[in-house]
Amino acid sequence: MRLARLGPVGEEIPVVIDGDRALDLRSVTRDIDAAFLERGLDAVREALPALPELDRSGLRVGAPIARPGAVVCIGMNYAAHAAESGSAPPEQPVVFLKHPNTVAGPDDDVPLPAHAAKLDWEVELAIVIGRSSWNLGSREEALECVAGVTVADDLSERAWQLEVSGGQWSKGKCAPGSTPLGPVLVTADEVDLGALRLRSRVNGEPRQDSSTADLIFDVATIVQDLSRYMRLDPGDLVLTGTPEGVALSGRFPYLADGDVVEIEIDGIGAQRHRIVAEGAA
Repeated sequence: MRLARLGPVGEEIPVVIDGDRALDLRSVTRDIDAAFLERGLDAVREALPALPELDRSGLRVGAPIARPGAVVCIGMNYAAHAAESGSAPPEQPVVFLKHPNTVAGPDDDVPLPAHAAKLDWEVELAIVIGRSSWNLGSREEALECVAGVTVADDLSERAWQLEVSGGQWSKGKCAPGSTPLGPVLVTADEVDLGALRLRSRVNGEPRQDSSTADLIFDVATIVQDLSRYMRLDPGDLVLTGTPEGVALSGRFPYLADGDVVEIEIDGIGAQRHRIVAEGAA
């Protein structure tokens, strides 16, 4: 199943994407949020034959989940990216947090703060949690807690992250609009989490091209490990890390006003967002 939210910021309509059609979910739920995800998706499946079609023409694509309670991120989770960052592959998952208010639509403009100098792109598979998860005992339990997955760009200001952070990365991860999400939430039963191709481009030029097969810590390991140290709740978002090919490597310039970033994960969808200097018309 492919779920999305369409419409202006703060007025998004929950829908099921069925081929070229968008089926209006408002008779089932007011939003794709924690309460909806905790109830499960059986009600949606039962209601599908009777859902009315929504005219999606001209509608903005919003993030596929309402504002999450938490955005938890895994760093350096591809060996080649760890190497280009000057680090050895981690022996335990590296965890940092983003502010939930960074989540934006997949095609929304991304503000470039006036005092930012090193804005970087990072295509990532994002996990959406569907049930409360604390101290899980097995990989199977961990996977049962995954409602679905989506596409995220973990935009990062590297100077803030590495030069003025005191070793805590979140300073460079929390600028407004720095987590474009979507376009859809795909339920976990529809994708092979261990074999998804991720790609990114800047102004049409290739940057990243990898697969979740290269993850150091896979989805089940991430969720189970996180549950040992924090309770994950329905609607929480977990970003699983980015592959090599970012500006931090020194091979590419950092993002500038007017640049266009495209990221995609096969079987889930693609984003296209423009970098716009803060205060620009």
